[in-house]
Amino acid sequence: TTVHWHGFFQQHTNYVDGPAFVTQCPIIPGNSFLYEFEAVNQAGTFWYHS
Repeated sequence: TTVHWHGFFQQHTNYVDGPAFVTQCPIIPGNSFLYEFEAVNQAGTFWYHS
């Protein structure tokens, strides 16, 4: 699975936008993935899902 974010613009980090097999590979069970991005001049994300 992956996590997909809504509610802000990802600038230069669309590779962690979340759609499995679209912008990144799914996270394999038992493994982890650290999402890092900045929401500069934006309120942030208030809706996300896997």
